[in-house]
Amino acid sequence: MVVVLSIACSACETRDLPDRPRVLATFTVLADIARNVAGDHADVSSLTKFGAEIHGYEPTPGDLHKAADASLVVVNGLHLDDWFERFLSDIDVPRIVASDGIEPMPITEDPGTSHATGKPNPHAWMSPVEAKTYADNIARGLARVDPDHAVDYRENADRYGARLDVERARLLTAVAALPDNERALVSCEGAFSYLARDTGLTEHYIWPVNSEQEATPQQMRRTVEFVRDRHVPAVFCESTVNDAPMRQVQRATDARFGGTLYVDSLSEPNGPVPTYLRLLRHDLSTVIGGLTGMDGDRVAP
Repeated sequence: MVVVLSIACSACETRDLPDRPRVLATFTVLADIARNVAGDHADVSSLTKFGAEIHGYEPTPGDLHKAADASLVVVNGLHLDDWFERFLSDIDVPRIVASDGIEPMPITEDPGTSHATGKPNPHAWMSPVEAKTYADNIARGLARVDPDHAVDYRENADRYGARLDVERARLLTAVAALPDNERALVSCEGAFSYLARDTGLTEHYIWPVNSEQEATPQQMRRTVEFVRDRHVPAVFCESTVNDAPMRQVQRATDARFGGTLYVDSLSEPNGPVPTYLRLLRHDLSTVIGGLTGMDGDRVAP
């Protein structure tokens, strides 16, 4: 790894910055938000590919070269992309933490309790409210490396924030129409805490934010009991984790498997969630459609 870092640092000493800032985000959702803020004034790319599992990702030598050639690196923070941040101190490139200023929600081992792990839940972008902070932070970071277009970045972030307000209103309206027992979001991983908080959904998950672990018998039993006791009509799982445990929960209860939700990664451009705004709409329609047994696109247009 020492050799890799020395190569990266050598690259940063000789790099020629392009006419337009080159922005590197650690994953596709961040890159899409940054793209909306940057507009035509910067080139934005994602370090990880579409569909990638970003928890515990291992950077490659090529990734470090990309960072060394960037004008600005955007990380999520909240310990999500520590796998990359630890290398940035060895690379001379400006960096911003998109989640700066957000009050983090704690990760709890047991949903519905206060048994916090002491670590923050990193999925703050799943709240349209918090995503506006992401856009604001990115606008400030871009203005720092490209002050000539600072006003444009600010205006782009404001326009994007208005679109996020529309998505938030859509979420609130759809959830408000659900019966109490259907206002529950049961997923594999605890990735929806911020969204559930903002919309009044009760979140339950098999495991907290740790996609590499296997579901324990206690976690499975707890989830089955929650679904049965609440008469939750549908359960879900995220696209980047194994849905087999949730399929077991579904078979052990009267719930149906409501579909796949997207959190950590966008899809390919021709897939169901090519942008962050489309991700929010897809997840909303999937959740509402699964819980009600109706066409999600009709329930949550």
